[in-house]
Amino acid sequence: MTTDTAQKSETTQRQRWMAVLARASRAEIAELIGPDLPRHDILKAPETGTVMVEGRAGGAGRRFNLGEATVTRCIVRLDDGAMGFSYALGRDGRKARLAAVLDARLQAEAPGAALHRAVDALADRQSAARVLASRKAAATKVDFFTLVRGA
Repeated sequence: MTTDTAQKSETTQRQRWMAVLARASRAEIAELIGPDLPRHDILKAPETGTVMVEGRAGGAGRRFNLGEATVTRCIVRLDDGAMGFSYALGRDGRKARLAAVLDARLQAEAPGAALHRAVDALADRQSAARVLASRKAAATKVDFFTLVRGA
């Protein structure tokens, strides 16, 4: 495997766990970290700002600006030098800090380690919740049609 392929695979794996952490609640992230928060330095304290959210008509049409969303970000460095980043919707600075610490720990651990398996299990729970919500929404779908008179 070339270094470009290895780097792309690593980036994709990190993007996946960052997405899982962004969707997770503060309690779920705290549960993954455990009772002992690793020692770390805060490089950029949790700060809140806004980002522009884009939408697409019909999911595939032209992009348009839907509105703004509040986001909190944080950057930390563990004692071993690993840096962690996080972005979380909302104003929860504690969640952003915990997610950044977890990002740093995940980078330091080998794929397949216990922490990676725990994040994979959380991703599976999130996926199951999305499927359930989608099924509930589909059950309430109403199809409207028009009748042509005198045709």
